[in-house]
Amino acid sequence: MWSPGPAQAAGPGERSGPAVADELMRRARLDRQATRAAGTRPTPAFRRRLAECRRDNAAALEAIVRRYGWPAVDVVGPAASTAALMILLHAPDLTFRLHCRDLIEQATADGRVPAVHFAYIADHCAVDLGEPQYYGTRVDPVTLRPYPIRCPETVDERRQDVGLGPLEEQMRALRLHR
Repeated sequence: MWSPGPAQAAGPGERSGPAVADELMRRARLDRQATRAAGTRPTPAFRRRLAECRRDNAAALEAIVRRYGWPAVDVVGPAASTAALMILLHAPDLTFRLHCRDLIEQATADGRVPAVHFAYIADHCAVDLGEPQYYGTRVDPVTLRPYPIRCPETVDERRQDVGLGPLEEQMRALRLHR
């Protein structure tokens, strides 16, 4: 189980942004490659490689978060911040994801992370906790319908607030690309 531990500040003049951004982008690329391989060849070996990739990526993200805090857009750029979110969504440790959800919520409030990042991690954590999600971003792969949503009658308003389109449009697009 993950615990935040003592934060380590970057040293004087240490430029963490570019190096961290490169590492996050590299790891997100590895995840996409492993996901594709496991999807096209769903053998135990490829699934094991995907799980190992995601575990290694999560460990690297944990080290980054401990050292620098959440990789916000103003530090690593929008692509690397999104890569960090993708790595986080695949991280196996719920305690770590919950900790990062709180960091992302604060960074969103400070304008350092897009609100849509918080929507994805908030929904991911809610579903994993057995609670209804807020934005409808998590979809059951069997039914191709969203997991339960809190106050479904106002979900499209919440989605619009974070930059997401209407839920039914997302569901239609998902069914077309299956």
